[in-house]
Amino acid sequence: MEIYLMQHGPNLPPEQDPQEGLSPEGEVVVSRTAVALARLALHPGLMISSPKARARQSADIVSRALNYDPTQILVSDQVKAMTEPGDTLQFLAAQQEQAPLLVVGHLPNLAKVTAGLLSAAGQAQVDFQRGGVCALQVEDLPRGKGKLLWYLPPAVTALMAN
Repeated sequence: MEIYLMQHGPNLPPEQDPQEGLSPEGEVVVSRTAVALARLALHPGLMISSPKARARQSADIVSRALNYDPTQILVSDQVKAMTEPGDTLQFLAAQQEQAPLLVVGHLPNLAKVTAGLLSAAGQAQVDFQRGGVCALQVEDLPRGKGKLLWYLPPAVTALMAN
């Protein structure tokens, strides 16, 4: 099955927005990523978002570009920044019947989940950037046996969106 993991876009600092929602730059970055994903013809069976404002806003932007009903986004604490990766992997395993999955979350969780999906030892590394997204092919959840199909940093999605 395919799993897409995306880091939320750049957010406002807490002194400017206590909820740390997307900044204007973040909205642009995520919109470009959303257009790139639409051009790749992604059709997630289930979108999952962290409850944090910046992740929810990022997921909403992507859902509209992919013609995915934003009211169907599953909001879960299991993809928050400090969630143990093993807990996230178990959660994703429980959702695999709805694949492909598109998860919008945070570091360090996304990086650790990716590492867990790519190697049983959890030593693989993808250098996530805000608004970046990767695609993984996974044969067996919750751990290992995955393959990185691609990673698109914001600089690349910006080119794809033009």
